[in-house]
Amino acid sequence: MASEITSSHATPPCLGEIIQQLRKERGMTLETLSRASGVSKSMLSQIERDMANPTIAVAWRLANALGLRLDQLLGGAPQNEPALIKTIGKHETPTLAGPDHGYTLKILGPMDLAGKFEWYELLLQPGGALVSDPHDPGTREHFTVLEGAVDIEVDQAAQKMKAGETARYPADHAHAIRNAGKGAARGILVVIHG
Repeated sequence: MASEITSSHATPPCLGEIIQQLRKERGMTLETLSRASGVSKSMLSQIERDMANPTIAVAWRLANALGLRLDQLLGGAPQNEPALIKTIGKHETPTLAGPDHGYTLKILGPMDLAGKFEWYELLLQPGGALVSDPHDPGTREHFTVLEGAVDIEVDQAAQKMKAGETARYPADHAHAIRNAGKGAARGILVVIHG
């Protein structure tokens, strides 16, 4: 009787292997999945090697970053036919919050393009900044201000921008988008990797 009970339980999925396989199928590195999900590279590495089990919150963030629902990542029933038009609800959009909530970065682009072509909605609180180390050689960013005003900095150069303006700049240098104004600023950030 005990053996019947044991055999009737499904074994848990090897989540680390599944995440690693999905990441590789999408052409993502640990770094791009880390950026897209907000989960550190070291934690991702531990999860993929089955040295750590993700919490539900971490699994949900990884599923979103991989373009899946949580039940799909955890081995739920696959959909029979993919929809011709896939919609992502506002609560399903992966969102990263910066330190002290100085910025919010919504990942608008599909995860299979991460590391190649990415686009985000960036919301900067007054005094908030998105500061980035140099990306891969040849990478460029395009930032369009939708509301408010920002300062774009690349190395020692700086440019003030207001709503309706777009900046195009090399992102293989240290760079930042800063809100020095008194109100929130919002814009669309496009990253084209070299």
